[in-house]
Formats: sequence, structure tokens, C-alpha cells
Amino acid sequence: MAFWLCWAPAILAAAALTSALLIIVFRPLLEHYAMAQPNARSSHKVPTPQGGGIAVILATIGISYLAFCFLPTRAGGPLQFPIITAAVGLIAAVGVLADIHPENIWSRLLLQTLAVAAVVLVLPPGLRVLPLLPVIAERIALVIGGLWFVNLVNFMDGLDLMTVAETVPITAALAVLGFFGFLPPVAVAVSLALCGALIGFSYFNRPIAKLFLGDVGSLPIGLLLGWLFVLIAGNGARAAAILLPLYYLADSTVTLIRRAYNGERVWQAHRSHFYQRATDCGLSVGDVVRRVFVVNLGLCLLALATVLVPGMFITPVALIGGAALVAALIVAFARGKRNEFASS
Repeated sequence: MAFWLCWAPAILAAAALTSALLIIVFRPLLEHYAMAQPNARSSHKVPTPQGGGIAVILATIGISYLAFCFLPTRAGGPLQFPIITAAVGLIAAVGVLADIHPENIWSRLLLQTLAVAAVVLVLPPGLRVLPLLPVIAERIALVIGGLWFVNLVNFMDGLDLMTVAETVPITAALAVLGFFGFLPPVAVAVSLALCGALIGFSYFNRPIAKLFLGDVGSLPIGLLLGWLFVLIAGNGARAAAILLPLYYLADSTVTLIRRAYNGERVWQAHRSHFYQRATDCGLSVGDVVRRVFVVNLGLCLLALATVLVPGMFITPVALIGGAALVAALIVAFARGKRNEFASS
């Protein structure tokens, strides 16, 4: 704990500064080669450069490697981290491919599967998330679930500061869980670095955004978060692994089911997520992301309570409370300005 109290602020600050500086360096190139044009499904109205995720991911991985050199213990790191970094690089390349050739759905899905499978392959041998299943069946389930999670993070990156409002509280909570032993040191460093890198990105992505993450950022972020959630779940914090991403899981899953029920092509881009419907119903972008941020803070507190507060009733109460909180947010988004939930 004393080590992290000393180094956590330094990792956060270094990642934020590195991310911001890289954005300043890359932005002229992105403005020339990576402009996102408005369309019927987008939330922006003017052409805006995308690809800021390049800076976020480079800052996250770079600062994580530097922190790795000073960690008090590197258990699991020498094998895991280089492979995870390679998987992050592969899925970032998939994001570039998605921006250039959005029609190549199946080739992108194959490469995403390879990246997720590589991360699952290097999980600690004794780590079990679904102990009732045979190990092979569990690992296959983790690949399928990881593939879904990577894509849902991408689907939800459709509004200024949305990914920041989701990921900054989550990564901060993951780091706290790591301080108490629910993550290995290298994963704590990644949590802190990703949190800091997104803070550095947030200045450029605030409404009205001057820069988007792009798939090159949202896909790797989804992969890293999925890896971290599997680690905390396998180390005994299963309820926390459910609570932390609960809003994203609920919004994306309910939207997918609704679209499939209506006979829509679920793999195509759309504007039917609840947060998108909220802006169509009159809420401003700032209103939406503030509410998401506040709800995520609540989910983080509930997640921390399940592992840090003793008591047999804490976990079910936290899960019920988290579900109620997310349900209230989704209902508020569906109603738009007609509802005053979490207004500011």
C-alpha cells in the first residue's frame, strides 16, 4: 500500500501529460487523414478528427512499462504483459481497419477474436471466474464474453466524453481494488495509466469535441478493461466485476436485444442506445455524460463495498442497488427532458 500511495499520483500525472502531448503531436496528421464525417447515425454535426485513441493507448502502455520497471514484484508480468501489449496493438490495428474499410466486418471480427483469445491464453493458470465449468469451457466463454465486451465499449463510444465518464471512475476503482490485493501490480499500473491517459484526452474531447477516440482507442480500451475485470473476478471480487461496467452492459445488451427483436441488423451502426435517445429527446451532451459519471461513481462505491466492507448481506444489497441505479438512469434517458433524474 505504501508503494502505491507514493507512485499512484506519479503514474496518473505522467500518463495524463503523455497522452495530452501525444495528441498535440498527432493532431495535425489526424486532421489531415482521419476526419469523421457526420452522418445519420453520428452525434456530431461538423467533420471532426478521430484517432485520439492512438495517444491514449500509447500513453497507457508506455507509462505502464515504465512503472513495471519499479514494481516491488513482477509476478506474472514477464509473460503476461508483452503478450497483452501485442494483443492491444492488434486490436488497435483492427480499429484503424474499421475506420478505413468499415465493410470488412468478418475479417475484423476474426482479428478481434485472436486478440481476445491471446489475453485469455495468458491468464494465470489457477485463475477461475466460472469454477462450475471445466477450464476449457470457461476459457471459451471468456473469449466470447470478451469479444462482446470489446465491441460494446466501442458501441458506447458515441458521445463526447462518454468513454471518459465511464472509464475514469472504473479504472480508479480498479486501482483501489488492486491496492488491496485483487489485482497483480502490473494490472494496477495499467489501471492507473489508462485512467491518467483518458484524463489527458478529456480536454480535447469535452463538448463540443475537437477530437474523437476512434475505434483505434475504444477497442483496446475495451480489451484492457475486460482483462482487468476477469482478473478481479478470478481473485474473488466477482460482484465488483459485474457492478463496475453495469451501465455499459445494461445499455448495450438491452439495445441489442431490442434491435434483434425488431429485425434490425445488429452489427450495423445506429443511434438507438439509451444515451443517444436521451440527446434526441432533448437532453444536452453535458447532461447525459454528467449523469453517466454520477451513476458510475455510485456503482464504484457499491463495488468497493462488496470487497472492503464485511457482512454477508453487502453483496446482494450492492447488486440490487446497482441494478436499481442503472435502471433509473436508463428510464431517465428514455424519457429525456420529461424526467428530472440526476438533473443539474
